Amino acid sequence: MTIAAETDPSPAFHTIRLSKVYGDGPTAVHALRDVDLDVAQGELIVLLGPSGSGKSTLLNILGGLDRASSGEVWFHQTALTAMRERALTDFRRRHIGFIFQFYNLIPSLTARENVDLVREIAEDPLSAKEALDLVGLAERMDHFPAQLSGGEQQRVAVARAIAKRPAVLLCDEPTGALDLKTGVRVLEALAEINKRYRSTTLIVTHNADVARLGERVIHFSDGRIRTIETNAVRAPPSELKW
Repeated sequence: MTIAAETDPSPAFHTIRLSKVYGDGPTAVHALRDVDLDVAQGELIVLLGPSGSGKSTLLNILGGLDRASSGEVWFHQTALTAMRERALTDFRRRHIGFIFQFYNLIPSLTARENVDLVREIAEDPLSAKEALDLVGLAERMDHFPAQLSGGEQQRVAVARAIAKRPAVLLCDEPTGALDLKTGVRVLEALAEINKRYRSTTLIVTHNADVARLGERVIHFSDGRIRTIETNAVRAPPSELKW
């Protein structure tokens, strides 16, 4: 499967009445309700809302980790909702970089080796040194996760995600477990990758101040998009508060 993401003028993502229901009957949980959304290629969007509002569910469906109960999801001109599992796996490998709140590093591998794991499935990857340098950790590349602070481990996770130069970066609470200083370093890395490689970037957060980083801010509540705001002036990560 080949998807020409970088040169395709269509939206990076287009959803039509996207819904997700877990369970059935009176105990069913409606995680998403009829979500219509267009995300432009290269855009940086912040998804804001309380726990259980649908932010992470949307991220997982866009990234091919979960399937919608109904509705449509398009990545450029490719219908993700029509894909079989093997094609969806290929889509994730070729186009998506995931960053989560918890780092999921392999403890027996160094920072360099953790990044190299992802490079093996990429078509035109950055070197591990380049990726780690972008997050300010080139000098720590031969350290194991246990020898790194929490903020450094998260930056290794960011380097791992960006090493394959993905068309899309999906970030689920990437600074949720970090203090101000290390959180800013992570957000600086994400903003730099978005700018340098035009990676479409979606950041899920509870932190209302992080919303100032995005070109648009999408507010979720009860599985629905309640409002969408555009930031006329985007704040640099160094100005954000925790």
